[in-house]
Amino acid sequence: MSIRRYHLRHRFGLGGVAIGNEFAFATDEQAEATPSAAWDAGVRYFDVSPWYGLGLAERRFGRFLARKPRDEFVISSKVGKLLRASRDHAAKSYFPFTNSPNTPHFDYTADGVKRSIEDSLQRLGLDRLDIVFVHDLSPDNDYLPQDWETLWPVAERGAFPALTRLREEGVIDAWGMGVNCPQPILRCLDVADSDIHLLASQYSLVDHADAVEQLFPAARAKGVSFVVGSALNAGFLGGAPRFNYGADNTVIARDKRERLQTLRAVAANHGVDLVAAALQFSLAPDVAASLIVGTASPTHILADHAALRAKIPPAFWQELRERGILHPDATIPD
Repeated sequence: MSIRRYHLRHRFGLGGVAIGNEFAFATDEQAEATPSAAWDAGVRYFDVSPWYGLGLAERRFGRFLARKPRDEFVISSKVGKLLRASRDHAAKSYFPFTNSPNTPHFDYTADGVKRSIEDSLQRLGLDRLDIVFVHDLSPDNDYLPQDWETLWPVAERGAFPALTRLREEGVIDAWGMGVNCPQPILRCLDVADSDIHLLASQYSLVDHADAVEQLFPAARAKGVSFVVGSALNAGFLGGAPRFNYGADNTVIARDKRERLQTLRAVAANHGVDLVAAALQFSLAPDVAASLIVGTASPTHILADHAALRAKIPPAFWQELRERGILHPDATIPD
């Protein structure tokens, strides 16, 4: 295996999707209390994006993090979508619970990347980003103005070399893709000089075969690591009535519902907390640098943080293998 290109020193982080009001309205008090609880528990990695609430999540994280010593935490954000405020904005067509005045405009050019980072730093009130992910240049993104493969050369000639230069200049520490599908990451590994990628919905107890068979071997060969953001499939494994993201995420396929029933049954057989098992599973691979969970609840972030230390008997993982839930080559936690 190659030497890892970038080492993310924090194994657990708080994601900003829920604080950006993606699933429900979160108050400013919740948006302050959640990262505060995470910080008090020792969490020092935070992931956000201009997309989350169309600027709302970055502003909320910034109000909290701007009061913390900058060298004590790592923050990642994303590029590819510029926000423009206007009277006739369409924010609620993307996020029904946001109060943002912004409309997103996709831009994967070099100038777009630089502008996006500058805008993010202003919303966050910080002097730098540690990690930057190229966001949602992916076949599942129906909001793209053109097919992702049509837009790919723009990013390959613009965003990717711009981010590499910013890393070499010391403006950022690392960059990669932040997507829901494997194809963009695999292509990026072939054509660009990336460091770490965000698996937004590609590695969980419910769905991990593609990562095991394709992504992880390719990443090992390049010395690239991953932030896993899909351990609970947007709350599905924790009991939420949705699977991953998108306008139709409450329409859950039968095979996913059946797999959840099996997981619950096996967990009950062994007295295992399914959320704890899901989180530990997603952090187990050698290429998993960190795990992020998205919540606007102080109680949930503390419970998820504690779940990483829950004891899970080997027999639980063995039964999942025997039932065909786990890929034969999937790494199980120690």
